Amino acid sequence: MSPPLKAYFDGLTNKDLKILIPGGGNSHEAEYLHNKGFKHVYVIDLSKTALENLKLRVPSFPENHLIHGNFFDIDMVFDIIMEQTFFCAINPNLRHAYAEKAFNLLNKTGLIIGLLFNVPLNETRPPFGGSKAEYLEYFKPYFDVSLMNGCYNSHQTRAGRELFIRLKKLDH
Repeated sequence: MSPPLKAYFDGLTNKDLKILIPGGGNSHEAEYLHNKGFKHVYVIDLSKTALENLKLRVPSFPENHLIHGNFFDIDMVFDIIMEQTFFCAINPNLRHAYAEKAFNLLNKTGLIIGLLFNVPLNETRPPFGGSKAEYLEYFKPYFDVSLMNGCYNSHQTRAGRELFIRLKKLDH
């Protein structure tokens, strides 16, 4: 698990929070949270193989918390959406839709917690990077951007290239 996310989740005491990890892939984050006692961790991914790999690695992970599907089609409510690689993997044309969908998936005090690349990366294939100014355009209509700063504790391969975000759902 990424050091900034690990530090954040290690500080939480409420293990009943309902957490969504979109585009979770092999989801070492879900494994970590599950092993730390979080009871309501959900992973949604288009890759059935990635979800099966998680289930093989962590047989006690609830199978009904592994959702084979599209983030934009899910219809549930969560306390936290954990963002690490999904936002920068989707086509940038979908970023406004992501912010709106995340808003709709969160309860009234819900949060997006995670990491975004703070550098330009690829233009034709994932991961697509970006900048704080760009991200604020997507999120400010739906979220109080309580934190969107450079990470001080990124993994060394991402040092100086990540923003840690804490976005609280606005009361619309």
